[in-house]
Amino acid sequence: MSVHPSAVVEEGAKIDPSATVGPFCIVGAQVVLGADVVLKSHVVVTGQTTVGEGTVIFPFAVIGEIPQDLKFKGEDSRLEIGARNRIREHVTMNCGTEGGGGVTHVGDDNLFMAGCHIAHDAILGSNIVVVNNAAVAGHCVIEDHVIIGGLSGIHQWVRIGRGAIIGAVTMVTNDVIPYGLVQAPRGDLDGLNLVGLKRRGVARADITALRAAFQMLAQGEGTFHDRAERLSAETESDYVREIADFVLADSGRHFLTPK
Repeated sequence: MSVHPSAVVEEGAKIDPSATVGPFCIVGAQVVLGADVVLKSHVVVTGQTTVGEGTVIFPFAVIGEIPQDLKFKGEDSRLEIGARNRIREHVTMNCGTEGGGGVTHVGDDNLFMAGCHIAHDAILGSNIVVVNNAAVAGHCVIEDHVIIGGLSGIHQWVRIGRGAIIGAVTMVTNDVIPYGLVQAPRGDLDGLNLVGLKRRGVARADITALRAAFQMLAQGEGTFHDRAERLSAETESDYVREIADFVLADSGRHFLTPK
């Protein structure tokens, strides 16, 4: 393995022979670095943290420190980071807490831009982009292919469905349906992430079905929950059914609803 002489690697750390630990990095005793992991320089990786193969962590990131939660009393908790993530400068990611299941989980192929924060017990999927200085609070669930704009904040316990996009400088306090487009300072659900759907090659018929479903959620009869139940019963589109299932799942928060 390549470990710079100025790096501090505590006894007990498990580092794959193909990994690189750059100048002035600190690697804690319970850390596991997978194949081809690169710590550029001045990176701190601590706690019970596992970093998956091919992940690159840039200078001054702090990964695996204790949660920013006053209820945390030093209980056993961990941070799991998947493969091929890009974690840029000054990013912070915290371990979990007993009250949230004890684990913070990050999937594969994500990009975390400079200065963003992933809090305790958050569960993130894959192919996510978190833009500069955005913050994901504790216990959030961020599904695959989500983009969170710069300087945005995701309130604790919020779920963001697959393929959604959050505009810059947005505060999101309620759940966001899959493929939703959210913008404005207090987070308005303004439509669907049509650009993202097209870029991912979603069929025109499915996009048309999603548009009709969004209109039904916005203007149909009954409560938001009632409309989702009708969508689930009537649709033949897997994408629309995904939205309906997301709305009908258990959640401790309300939803952002269409204007």
